[in-house]
Amino acid sequence: PRMLPSDFRVRSLDGIADDWPISYDDLLPYFRQTDRDFGVSGLAGDPAYPPDPEDPPLPPLPIGAAGLKVARAHTRLGWHWWPEFNSILSAPYDGRRPCVQRSTCQSGCNEGAKASTDLTHWPKAIAKGARLITNARVRRIETDAKGLATGATWIDRDGAEHFQAAKVVVVAANAIGTPRLLLLSADARHPDGLANSSGLVGKRLMMHPFANVAGLFDEPLMSWQGQFGDLIESLEFYETDERRGFVRGARWGLAPTGGPINTALPSRAGVQSWGPDHHLHVRSHLGHGANWGLFAEDLPDETNRVTLSDTVTDSSGIAAPSVHYAMGDNARRMLDFHIERATESLLEAGAHSIEVDRLMRYSGWHLLGTARMGDDPKTSVLDRWNRTHDVPNLYVVDGSSFVTSSGVNPTSTIVAIALRAAEHMIETRFEQQVPA
Repeated sequence: PRMLPSDFRVRSLDGIADDWPISYDDLLPYFRQTDRDFGVSGLAGDPAYPPDPEDPPLPPLPIGAAGLKVARAHTRLGWHWWPEFNSILSAPYDGRRPCVQRSTCQSGCNEGAKASTDLTHWPKAIAKGARLITNARVRRIETDAKGLATGATWIDRDGAEHFQAAKVVVVAANAIGTPRLLLLSADARHPDGLANSSGLVGKRLMMHPFANVAGLFDEPLMSWQGQFGDLIESLEFYETDERRGFVRGARWGLAPTGGPINTALPSRAGVQSWGPDHHLHVRSHLGHGANWGLFAEDLPDETNRVTLSDTVTDSSGIAAPSVHYAMGDNARRMLDFHIERATESLLEAGAHSIEVDRLMRYSGWHLLGTARMGDDPKTSVLDRWNRTHDVPNLYVVDGSSFVTSSGVNPTSTIVAIALRAAEHMIETRFEQQVPA
């Protein structure tokens, strides 16, 4: 899903963190393009978002019996719900087959229905002449005497070193890989790392603290099938209400429980995948559950950061990233509140028991904020076009550019930001400073 308008104005609305230098409206054309590129399935008219006259490219995926049961509970409670927007095809699109509701999305999609850049972007780019080099890693970005990026030194699968010259360098290595590369690119002109005059490269790492609340029902819900993605979402408690004891909020996504393999795995706290009760566990859970995933907004904190390790290297001898992260008290209070409300939701839907994982420890997959954008070079790494303040032909177009994390999956916003930056590169190409 897209970020919401309030996500770009956290300082103005809630007095914390900082506002983004761009707005929801600035990104709206690129959100639409992202939906078209990936083939998003969804239902127009979600009241949590501003009206958009352009419908999603495809109709929504089915919400299933589990989604319907919980949606009806939210209607009784007067809480927001909406069929989820998924980058999963509900109908044939752009040469790809639609979802068959196998519920194995987390292990890959045999149909090609689940959007990923290897299906949606790379084949077209390669057909246009782009060259994709796999099993390679960049050692550093090189610069000239004028401080312009001249290209990248990289290592191939056999360990041989190469230099790729470039007029413009674009980095998209996520919020751990990008600051690592910028710090690795330190030289006499940039002793603290490339594009780091602000001292913020690697700082303000954000993730999405994630909890899971599962409800078990007597009747079969057929929840062994469906899409991962989500069936429905709720943004009922997304905006700040100071009476709750924290700021900002969380997005809820209702997912199917998955098939026999997913049910049998010890993915939730207290679940054992062996022993005399294992078959009973599978029989009682398979197709009888509905899971609320709770994505909490993570506030920027300079103590959460990425640095270079003094002791650990990768297989090419390059300093590994060292990640320093601790979840803040605001996020802990937020998850506690949302767990209580999600439990209320599932009990209202008729669940006979609730299983809670208060913090999914393997869920640090949304990496954000370590090269933030802004208008002031003293307090940001990138400008509003994702160009580094210090190196005018170096761009960063991944989640490290985020000022705040929001409480929604960041992919749509990352792609929209990248599209906007790419369009700006094209429009300003004749004014762009490049190395000789």
